[in-house]
Amino acid sequence: MAEALGIRMKSPAHPGDFLKHEVLDELQLSVTEAAGILGVTRPALSALLNERSSLSPEMALRFEKAFGLSMDTLMRMQNSFDIAEARRREGDIHVLPYKAPTAASAPKQR
Repeated sequence: MAEALGIRMKSPAHPGDFLKHEVLDELQLSVTEAAGILGVTRPALSALLNERSSLSPEMALRFEKAFGLSMDTLMRMQNSFDIAEARRREGDIHVLPYKAPTAASAPKQR
């Protein structure tokens, strides 16, 4: 709801954490079993669930097909997580605001 109002959460969950606890744990599936269901490698799924990789659109679609989760919702979770991560690193990104040249400082054309 907060996101619908244009307010983003400061620490949204990584979608891998959500999928691990709300899908695999709830269904009592091992990573190996879930990887087989999804048609992906165990290491690829493990990296997502342990927050070492991002959720790709393809993986979100696999979760949608296998478990009925909305791909769109999962991708919004990833986007919110990515935005929060970028905001946390904002101080490390040094970019000055662009200032358009004024007529007085613009180079004269001939």
